[in-house]
Amino acid sequence: MNETISGVRTRFAPSPTGFLHIGGARTALYAWAFARHHQGTFILRIEDTDVERSSPEAVQAIQDGMAWLGLAHDEGPFFQMQRMARYREVIGQMLQAGTAYRCWCSRDELDAMRAAQEARGEKPRYDGRWRPDAGKVLPAPPNGLDPVVRFRNPKDGAVKWNDLIKGPIEIANAELDDLIIARSDGTPTYNFCVVVDDWDMRITQVIRGDDHVNNTPRQINILAALGAVLPQYGHVPMIHGPDGQKLSKRHGAVSVMQYHDDGYLPEAVINYLARLGWSHGDEEVFSREQFVQWFDGQHISRSPARFDFDKLRWLNNHYLKAMANERIAADVSVRLARRGVHTREPANAKIDLAAVCGLLKDRSSTLEEIAELAMMFYQVPHPSAEQLTETLKPEIRPALDAFAMACTEVEWTREAISAAIKQVVSAQRLKMPQFGMPMRLLVFGRAQTPALEAVLALLPRETVVHRLRVGLSHAL
Repeated sequence: MNETISGVRTRFAPSPTGFLHIGGARTALYAWAFARHHQGTFILRIEDTDVERSSPEAVQAIQDGMAWLGLAHDEGPFFQMQRMARYREVIGQMLQAGTAYRCWCSRDELDAMRAAQEARGEKPRYDGRWRPDAGKVLPAPPNGLDPVVRFRNPKDGAVKWNDLIKGPIEIANAELDDLIIARSDGTPTYNFCVVVDDWDMRITQVIRGDDHVNNTPRQINILAALGAVLPQYGHVPMIHGPDGQKLSKRHGAVSVMQYHDDGYLPEAVINYLARLGWSHGDEEVFSREQFVQWFDGQHISRSPARFDFDKLRWLNNHYLKAMANERIAADVSVRLARRGVHTREPANAKIDLAAVCGLLKDRSSTLEEIAELAMMFYQVPHPSAEQLTETLKPEIRPALDAFAMACTEVEWTREAISAAIKQVVSAQRLKMPQFGMPMRLLVFGRAQTPALEAVLALLPRETVVHRLRVGLSHAL
């Protein structure tokens, strides 16, 4: 892309027929970052002409997803359904100029037309029977049938554009039939609305998925017929699942907000999406600000990207480890509340949740994992009988009793607790795993935790002693 571009105006134009998925989020990110890189304008446009499938809930889901990712728009959101008068105005101008015409073909006629073409081995297409070409005599319009309006596509030559990602593309006009731009009820069609919107909003770069490549030559021809300045087009390849197949729900084609619910950080998702089909040297981890600085539209892959959950989880862990414990705790406290644990209740308030998160974040890939691990500090442990039978041998009980007694006197710091554990283990002639496994089960209800002295120090002294003694009494 040209670094000397001025007045850059990009747009993200989702249809509110569902949530904002990860592919749409990446498209929005690229359009947003390109505008930011050039100190331009990023526009949000809601393409809601599919009235039956569009919903206010989907509009809100799109805006929530973009807000969570930090992709703020400068203008909009604009809604196509609120621009119907403008579309009809332009259609009227095109009818008057002869760049569009009315077509009274019935559905049965169109079906018969296509069946005959297929029988001859031809590509199904509108045959132009109502097109008012020079010297052509048109039949009288039938009664009782409302016409559609078709764009008068050029018959000769080709549509050419230098795609910002795919390079030069050329499609012969002979391959394109006369597109319907207004239905028989007068409502404009998708491809026409997009053209008028891009024209009116002075879009300079259209960055979108490559499933729109087939729409581009039609849109270019309509813009040319309107005398509009053409934007540059860049079509971003699709995102595939790890198996190379189309991204599906099992791969991660879910709402962007599901990633929030699953405990991913917006910084990690932005970093991952930016790198998913684009590169800046060997850089893997970078900030949003660095991405904007680097993203000039170059170095976008022409091949589909593959979604890699392991890579996303690795990135998320990287950002978690760098995040302030207090910020993590603020989020985790909400996740704990959903599990029935309210950290501000008197009994729980004695536990330093920020310190807990600081201990757990290194071994967690998501905020949800931290919340799940943190439950061991707040829940009454319930180890299984099988676990206790396997680990709580008769020779271990004296050591646990001795440690419970030591807990009442030792200074309640990680270092002092560690020293007390070592003293008890040594005095009882045990190995650390023999002591640590049942200790973890009785106090935390799980066989594995971070360093034993570290997790014990984060619980109140009286909680450790109580859990240990209750657990030992129940295990008799």
